[in-house]
Amino acid sequence: MYRDLTLPELQTLQQKGPMTFVDVRSPKEYNEATIPGSLNIPVFNDAERAEIGTIYKQLGTEQAKERGLEIFSQKLPAFIAEFKEIDGPMVVFCWRGGMRSKTAVTVLDLMGIHAKRLSGGIRSYRQWVLAELEKEQFQPDLFVLNGHTGSGKTLLLKRLEQIGQPVIDLEGMAGHRGSIFGQIGLAPSNQKKFDSLLVSQLIRFEHEKYVFIEGESRRIGKVCLPQFFNDKKEQGMQLFINLPIEVRVQNILDDYRPWDSPSQFNEAFQLIKKHIHTPIAREIEEDLLEGNYASAVQLLLENYYDPKYDYSANQYDEQRVVQIDASDVDDAFIKVQQAVEKL
Repeated sequence: MYRDLTLPELQTLQQKGPMTFVDVRSPKEYNEATIPGSLNIPVFNDAERAEIGTIYKQLGTEQAKERGLEIFSQKLPAFIAEFKEIDGPMVVFCWRGGMRSKTAVTVLDLMGIHAKRLSGGIRSYRQWVLAELEKEQFQPDLFVLNGHTGSGKTLLLKRLEQIGQPVIDLEGMAGHRGSIFGQIGLAPSNQKKFDSLLVSQLIRFEHEKYVFIEGESRRIGKVCLPQFFNDKKEQGMQLFINLPIEVRVQNILDDYRPWDSPSQFNEAFQLIKKHIHTPIAREIEEDLLEGNYASAVQLLLENYYDPKYDYSANQYDEQRVVQIDASDVDDAFIKVQQAVEKL
């Protein structure tokens, strides 16, 4: 028989060995927020969940249960087959530890597949995440990669991570690059998803001496950094990456690939157009429409992003600032490591 476990009990068990978490909610619910690293094996897909919800509201609980059983019974072989692919201990959860997870573990148990169930579901996990953030604790020092737009800060983080350095990729977790064009081609996270990912990283690196992050405003796309972490970022050692503008333009083109989403870039530009001197704004708009993206990007840097960045960068105490002049990202990668060794 399956066993219900509280989140603290499961976290204790995890210390003895890895466990696979399985989210049996619909794909839409899973994508909105889940326990980081969880698999999604849904009892109902999005359309089925919506249908059962409508029946529940219009006809009542019993009719909804009957329709749910009818739908689930048809997909049982495929559902069980997915669980058979999982090696080792597994934990099943839904929203509040209710009918979906109970049904899943009961059926699995009948088939000889033993899984535990998270009592309280993802709701209990969310409460734990908020409690962890309220502690406002993170001991490692922060090395903050700063620099004008296009300075390759995200590339540097990835390179540092590849050589085993502790890195928290805030933009990656937010699903947003931080600019007005930042969500094009990405799937922005909501606050719940971002909080969960951040807490998992804070715990992962809590015993490190330092961690690398990228310099961001407190808001990144649709999400906000916790105030305590934002304050710690501002108090960290700021490594300013200075690259030639032509290199920055190419970095931006390589990352954003505006030719893949021209209409989205034109729409995003309209949001900042009024903040740029009219003749320049007209020139940028013409470049975007004609596909002259290198010219458009350089004008945006010189007339919008660089002035904004220069204004905000002046707030830091000089004792916490290290300037790194480099010819390209490869050169910056070497010099960042040298700077950290000296610090």
